[in-house]
Amino acid sequence: MKKWIRSLRGVVLDLDGTVYDDGEFIDGAGDAIAAVRAAGLGLKFATNTSRHPRGTLIERLRRQGVDAAPDDVFTAPRAAAAWLVDHGMTRVSLHVSPMTVEEFAGFAIDEQHPEAVVVGDLGDDWTVERLNRVFRHVMGGARLLAIQKNRYWKHGGALCLDAGPFVAAIEYATDTTAVVAGKPSAEFFGAAAAALDIAPAQLVVVGDDAQTDVLGAQAVGARAVLVKTGKFRDGDLDDANVRPDLTLDSIAQLPVALGLVSLD
Repeated sequence: MKKWIRSLRGVVLDLDGTVYDDGEFIDGAGDAIAAVRAAGLGLKFATNTSRHPRGTLIERLRRQGVDAAPDDVFTAPRAAAAWLVDHGMTRVSLHVSPMTVEEFAGFAIDEQHPEAVVVGDLGDDWTVERLNRVFRHVMGGARLLAIQKNRYWKHGGALCLDAGPFVAAIEYATDTTAVVAGKPSAEFFGAAAAALDIAPAQLVVVGDDAQTDVLGAQAVGARAVLVKTGKFRDGDLDDANVRPDLTLDSIAQLPVALGLVSLD
């Protein structure tokens, strides 16, 4: 067993692509979650999805027999809303999935002089008109707040562009850098560690994204496990910067890999 495993006190699990894939629970995910809890490790779920509110994600877990309280699930939209509150911003131009709008209920929608432009994954609702609207707001002084900057995700069995390419286009056109609320931001992972009342060095993050999950976790001093499910591609490991602490075929192997159960 690797030495760092003995110091673990908490686990953060990515959801889409790690616990479930295209809405279907990955084989062994429920048992892995149960093993983490039975071992006495703290557990939180963390996701960059900007298409569903937290309540929907909790219900999805509960339907599979996984108990999850609201404070157990860290979402990028919630992190974005918290950032706006922390920076005293109340007027926003909102570019998110209709199902995620409820996460920003406390803010005024302002398409004339917004203080911030909030950008998430819009899928087929991205248009040149909308991109130009975001561009003009940022050029006019609004802060560009990206719920996340994932490059792509898996949906319906196919890879699809996520919010990242559209955020990058606005960054390039406006010569500015977006604030990223979700993974891989240090604040996002730091909040999860703080909620577990542990140091980042006592935390392991498990996910299918080599950039947001692995590099993001390691940047704050946490350990990272990359699973070969979801949007994982063999080429992800060709990047010299990507060196997960463990690489597993799926979350089903996590209990054995962390020494929570034996093979007997």
